[in-house]
Amino acid sequence: MAVPYTFGSATTSIPLSQLDSNFATGITLGNTSIQLGNTVTTLNNMTMANVTVSSGNVNASILTSGTVPSARQPTGSVLQVVQATTNSNYSTASSSFTATGFTLTITPISASNKILIMINGGNFYNTTAGGEAWTAMYRSIGGGGYSQLPAPFNQILDIAGAYSATLRVSHSVMLLDSPATTSAIIYQPYMACNGTGTAYFNNSSPVVTLTAMEISA
Repeated sequence: MAVPYTFGSATTSIPLSQLDSNFATGITLGNTSIQLGNTVTTLNNMTMANVTVSSGNVNASILTSGTVPSARQPTGSVLQVVQATTNSNYSTASSSFTATGFTLTITPISASNKILIMINGGNFYNTTAGGEAWTAMYRSIGGGGYSQLPAPFNQILDIAGAYSATLRVSHSVMLLDSPATTSAIIYQPYMACNGTGTAYFNNSSPVVTLTAMEISA
């Protein structure tokens, strides 16, 4: 193809009419035609692979496939949910908190996120009128020993008082933990009584549910 005019060292604009017709022919990306020298801000009907957006914003509402990384989720988003259930019986006559053996493991995606913990259901009571059953939440981080959650959850979270031996209630606990780790966390309810009678975390085989949700910070 002969080039009618020399332009490699041009210092001023060269009219398209002075260039070969191939230079004046637009190219098409998707269904958008782009002419030489023009600026295009919108391209339609294109499929791109391995694209990196280094600046600006991407409208997530128009995504039709794939996932949004957890680091880009807005504050308060639920990033993962882990749940465990049991219908095992557990009781203690101790006034010191003892492990129930009912555990749940969750591994946070980010150390800045929080973990919402819930205990629901079961058959929670004390066998003796005037007695109480107490629940507290303990955790193990990265395979370490169990310790009670820090303040304000380092106390009794759930109490069942027995005004008669047949009065039984369901667990209803919700708390927001800030473990500040990406290591595996094992949560486990502990229980105790007030020194009167026997306290049951569960009895007669109803289901108790332990749920952990990671919430983005």
